[in-house]
Amino acid sequence: MKKGYIPALDGLRFLAVALVLVDHWSGDAMPFQASYLGVCLFFVLSGFLITRILLNAKHRDEELERNHRFSLKQFYIRRTIRIFPVYYLTIGILYVVNIEPVRDKIFWLLTYNTNNYIAIYERWLGSVDHLWSLAVEEQFYLFFPFLILFLSWKNLSKVLYLCIFLSVGLRLFFYLRGDEWVRPYVLVFTCLDAFGIGGLFAYYVWKGEQKVIEFFAGWLPICLSLVAYIIIVFWSKSYGEGHNFVTDVLLRLFESLLSISIIGKLVVNEYQKAANWLTRLLSSAVLVYIGKISYGIYIYHNFVYNFYHTPDSSFISRVLNRMQSIVSAPGLFQIAKICLLSAITIILASLSWFLIEKPINKFKERFGY
Repeated sequence: MKKGYIPALDGLRFLAVALVLVDHWSGDAMPFQASYLGVCLFFVLSGFLITRILLNAKHRDEELERNHRFSLKQFYIRRTIRIFPVYYLTIGILYVVNIEPVRDKIFWLLTYNTNNYIAIYERWLGSVDHLWSLAVEEQFYLFFPFLILFLSWKNLSKVLYLCIFLSVGLRLFFYLRGDEWVRPYVLVFTCLDAFGIGGLFAYYVWKGEQKVIEFFAGWLPICLSLVAYIIIVFWSKSYGEGHNFVTDVLLRLFESLLSISIIGKLVVNEYQKAANWLTRLLSSAVLVYIGKISYGIYIYHNFVYNFYHTPDSSFISRVLNRMQSIVSAPGLFQIAKICLLSAITIILASLSWFLIEKPINKFKERFGY
């Protein structure tokens, strides 16, 4: 339970990135905040996986009687190898070809601070809007490994619970203060409930807490969290259009609970070797592959097409306009549009994976824990 690759979690990455892509490319036309749920799923999954990695490293350090600084160094080297090359290559290309607003906002982009820019100025960043979530991930990495590696075992769960309550409390504070919704949405400390819930589950599983494992082995957590999430979505819509108390304060918490219920089911199924339709579906070769390249898909999708910022004169807009003249039914056009954009993005991400990411990732083998 403490180690091992779980293919279905890569399949879950497919689901997360699909929610983001469909919502973004349809102009937020989904009946629920699909991209919010997709990003939150990524955060919870990251919290689970990173915590599991660090707990294994912490345990090994103690077995070998070595300082945790070793694992801390290995963690940052491995994260750098995985994340930085494609990100900075993309920023470099965007800068050279002068895609707005990259040159004007280059400091914020190079330092992974686009989320803080959005929070400070309460406005988005056009074609690089979506990079805010990568900034949140990087800022999470700056402090979270220190908590896991250097806190005592008995205090870990307390700190993870604190992260959850702090995050919800901060969102409530910003809401009551009358801040624009975007500020509590993009700040790293207002996203900590997602990471904390993922981390807390990793902690309990790592410790072998049978009550937790048995609870997630069944379908009840998914059913309860799904019903709760649907109630929250309908509650938010009762306020009318726009953002409100439910969307600004509560939504991410319930997205996180739904996310961890699915992650928990997949992890426990893998542990117990109990296959079911969900595990088999998310472990299918196609979904696992798309999940593996989801980092590239997420980075590139907004540059393939952005509903709000891609000019009508661009090649892809002309293609889509031509497609719309052929496929007149709105529903069929949306499906054809998303299929075309997905194919282009997957091809780009595949090239990125095989030519850049996968070869560079081999260097991680030199920096094991």
